[in-house]
Amino acid sequence: MKVTKTDIEGLLIIDPSVFSDDRGYFFESYNQAKYKEAGIAVDFIQDNQSFSRKGTVRALHGQADPFAQGKLVRVITGRVLDVAVDIRKASPTYGKHFSIELSGDNQLQFWVPAGFLHGFSVLEDNTTFAYKVNNYYDKASELGVIWNDPTLNIDWGLAPGEALLSHKDVLLSDFKSFISPF
Repeated sequence: MKVTKTDIEGLLIIDPSVFSDDRGYFFESYNQAKYKEAGIAVDFIQDNQSFSRKGTVRALHGQADPFAQGKLVRVITGRVLDVAVDIRKASPTYGKHFSIELSGDNQLQFWVPAGFLHGFSVLEDNTTFAYKVNNYYDKASELGVIWNDPTLNIDWGLAPGEALLSHKDVLLSDFKSFISPF
């Protein structure tokens, strides 16, 4: 596998070694020893999966300590634009975001450690998104910022009016009002 650092410290792109032939493909989607060697030395405790239609936006979420989560994300089928926003107050990239297209075709994975808000927009119908986390969900520890915050200025890759949002995500505050616990 190939690991690429991004311009935001801590975010990693993982390009697994995929073995293809006329029957299909095979790859290790996770190997603890290899990921530890790559700098992802966490104990994953839960796997999550979502299925979404084109235009769905699931963003921008995180959790505060002691339930902060690191996430190893990937797409099984379909395509998403995956986004991470740095909310580590002492970071030189505080408030900056990084986005990457993940798909069932490119098989890329994205490591988003604790200290980031995370979200994605679905670019194709019938998209299955999967991720491993290293801490449990805790409703009282939830953090979030509105997906279309003008300060963050994230291009979600969707046409105007195309975004499908949960009621909870529509009510999130803007980034200027957000107080980071990190």
